Amino acid sequence: MNDIALTCKNIEVDFEGFKAVGGVDLELRRGEVHFLIGPNGAGKTTLVDAVTGLVGYTGSVLKDGEELRGKKVHHIARKGIGRTFQTATVFENLTVAQNLDIAAGSGRGPWSLLRRRRALPAAVTDTMERIGLADHADTLAGILAHGQKQWLEIGMLLVGDADVLLLDEPIAGMGHDERETTGRLLHDIAAERAVAVVEHDMDFMRANASRVTVLHGGTILAAGSVDEVSADPKVQEVYLGTSDHKEAADAAAA
Repeated sequence: MNDIALTCKNIEVDFEGFKAVGGVDLELRRGEVHFLIGPNGAGKTTLVDAVTGLVGYTGSVLKDGEELRGKKVHHIARKGIGRTFQTATVFENLTVAQNLDIAAGSGRGPWSLLRRRRALPAAVTDTMERIGLADHADTLAGILAHGQKQWLEIGMLLVGDADVLLLDEPIAGMGHDERETTGRLLHDIAAERAVAVVEHDMDFMRANASRVTVLHGGTILAAGSVDEVSADPKVQEVYLGTSDHKEAADAAAA
């Protein structure tokens, strides 16, 4: 199996003369947790928006060799590209099991999706175990803890057969234990999928990244392993060396 799941070539996003993303090349590989880091406004989320069809762009996005530029959002999702947002988008008035059942049930009608069934599909029960919510099957999604909502949203991508997951700040607002659990979940998922994580937390990146791409001003500043990126003087100057990330710079220099 080809380990390259997604290839972006010369992606450019222009908002009425402002180039938000300028000439980005990127490969996402199965088996890796690939972090996209950079200052606010670097183009990280805009790049994800382009890949998932939410904004127009020039260049090329290939999923297993198929060109996705110009495709509708739902077509891209059906090709196995799933994304999360900084605020989890789950059905808060439905249970955990119902959320996952809906995500897994694209071939069923709306009334069937909402009706409790005698038994849930194996994909749903297995995913609840995987994301740590098996004991919350009948819990309304709206009363889950913040981290649990994030895991549920990831689970909805899994039961929908996404094999490229684009996760936008998945640990925002999480406590230490939730962050640790999320890191283990990402590596578990990446064993058979490509996972890209937009993130600002450098401790979480260092602990979990297989590869790192640093964006700055809409272009790639550096790319490589955690050690390679952390040691790059350009990265330290424009990102890791800023006051917001002084601790990360000190750790990289240690």
